[in-house]
Amino acid sequence: MKWSTLMVSILGTATLLGASTSYAKQVQIDVAMGQPVLLADKKQTAYLKVGLTGFEMATKGDRTPTNIALVLDRSGSMQGAKLKKAKQASADAIFALGKQDIMSVVTYDNKVKVLVPATKLTDKNLVSNKIKKISAGGSTALFAGVSKGADEVRKFLTKNRVNRVILLSDGVANVGPSSPRELANLGKSLAKEGISVSTIGLGLGYNEDLMSELARKSNGNHAFAESAEDLADIFNSEFKDALSVVAQEVSIKIVVAEGIRPVRVLGREAEIYGQTVTANINQLYSGQEKYILLEVEIPAHSVGDAIQVADVTVSYSNLETHVTDQVSSTTGVSFSDSVAEVDKNTDDEVMAPAVEQIAIERSKEAVKLRDEGKIQEAKAVLQKNAAYLGRNAKRYKSKKLAEFEESQTESLDNLDGANWNKQRKLLRKDQYKYETQQSY
Repeated sequence: MKWSTLMVSILGTATLLGASTSYAKQVQIDVAMGQPVLLADKKQTAYLKVGLTGFEMATKGDRTPTNIALVLDRSGSMQGAKLKKAKQASADAIFALGKQDIMSVVTYDNKVKVLVPATKLTDKNLVSNKIKKISAGGSTALFAGVSKGADEVRKFLTKNRVNRVILLSDGVANVGPSSPRELANLGKSLAKEGISVSTIGLGLGYNEDLMSELARKSNGNHAFAESAEDLADIFNSEFKDALSVVAQEVSIKIVVAEGIRPVRVLGREAEIYGQTVTANINQLYSGQEKYILLEVEIPAHSVGDAIQVADVTVSYSNLETHVTDQVSSTTGVSFSDSVAEVDKNTDDEVMAPAVEQIAIERSKEAVKLRDEGKIQEAKAVLQKNAAYLGRNAKRYKSKKLAEFEESQTESLDNLDGANWNKQRKLLRKDQYKYETQQSY
């Protein structure tokens, strides 16, 4: 009997901790191997995907209330159209929130000011009007601005709210801690408290490494607004995400069978200790998938063998039922001497993300080479990466890989000095989006 047949009775079994009803909505868990049938008699690399899809909210009234701190850069470089558009976009976006939501507004230049202390959003017009009166001047105390935004979130911090800081900046942090590592450490610390930080970089003057690392370590989003005209769509998308969170504190534990070596997790931070792999995702959104992709090394087996690869347990805080749900599943592979059978059983929904994550690593390598002034070497890596994406887009029938191929190809003409600053930000934005499965 093949392993894929055995899986039917295992997938979908779940244990709910504390749930009072058997029909409570749950996050959909899909554990699958990229190649559930492998060639016999050879050691090989395989990919295991743990896909997590947030359940659909019945109505907007079912959503989890938010606790958002809006942190806006008002330094001198924001003067003029940038600040005007930023104020308008953020002031308009808050009207998507409701009276049950908590809102605070923090501004910063060389000093930090709490414009609107954390409070229930009972008067949207009042908050909107205060935002519209912000004026520009001074330097960029970005670290202090985020820290103060987090202080406001802490006033109403609870597991039953979506706790988030939304940061907008157009410049390089030049007051206080200012390195990507220092901001990453801040993000990591906030994530432990259940606070995510989404970052929006405006124009060509901000530090994309700093902004993306802050978002990454806290499990937030990262966006690049080339023009202030882009801000309205970005703020709307960010607030839409915050309003659609259905699960938090997601913990994934993968126990790999003896004899199989867990090699690495692609795209996300994880810990590998012996045969156990653990990873965390701060939040899941309604109807959206996030995933963990584990590369494993499987030893040679004979034709007809079927083995277990891993047990997977996922626990998360269900924001509809306010209890902790736990779902367990398992997966494995069988072995064949037929290449046709291996190809026939390949799971495109696992292999396409694996290709995507490998391509992200190569894109990062190209950026590193370009930063070192090795333009031709960077171009060669991007060309090879685009070809790799193109081949696999056809093989796995993936529109997303085709779009990634197109963006890598477009990058080739923009590695010179005049265009590199903008292109680097576009590359880092794409890397972050694909790596974290960001929705916008």
